Amino acid sequence: MRALQIFLLVSTALFLSGALLRGTLSTGTSYSISFVDIDGKKLSTADGHVTIVVLTTAADHEKARIVGDRVPDFCLGNPDYRMITVIHFTGRHLAIGRRIATAFTRRRVREEAKRLQARYDAQKISRDAQSDIFVVTDFDGTTATQLDQAEGAKDFRVLVFGRTGELLAQWQSVPTADQLAGVLK
Repeated sequence: MRALQIFLLVSTALFLSGALLRGTLSTGTSYSISFVDIDGKKLSTADGHVTIVVLTTAADHEKARIVGDRVPDFCLGNPDYRMITVIHFTGRHLAIGRRIATAFTRRRVREEAKRLQARYDAQKISRDAQSDIFVVTDFDGTTATQLDQAEGAKDFRVLVFGRTGELLAQWQSVPTADQLAGVLK
């Protein structure tokens, strides 16, 4: 009887510790997470770029914009750095259909490209800003799951991965410009 009690106690502790760890990636650990953006480009967190991944919902698009605005100037137009915005579409968006949601997303990308192009022009970067915008639409939760987002969670997250996929930092809210710059240097 005593052995059964110990077994149940240990099993419960292991289950609870696993449940508490779910939904978070570990800083310092390498992850090779693959994405395909809305233009069909294959991207990965371990392909030689320093990658900022913003996991958001359509309702929180403004937070993703703020993160983009806080990316330091030394990253702009620099092929060593990139930002991938993952839009996790939830139930009510699925009702309008993938095609309509994707078309709406493409329109928003064009608008953001104009804003980014103004920053490029101010920095005298002669490059098409739209080619540096990567957006992934996640209708079935596959990408959110790769990022260890708990099923059904609607949290906004920002993750920064090093060139080999090492998770350098993560936030549950919009990081400050200084926080972001400190990690990206």
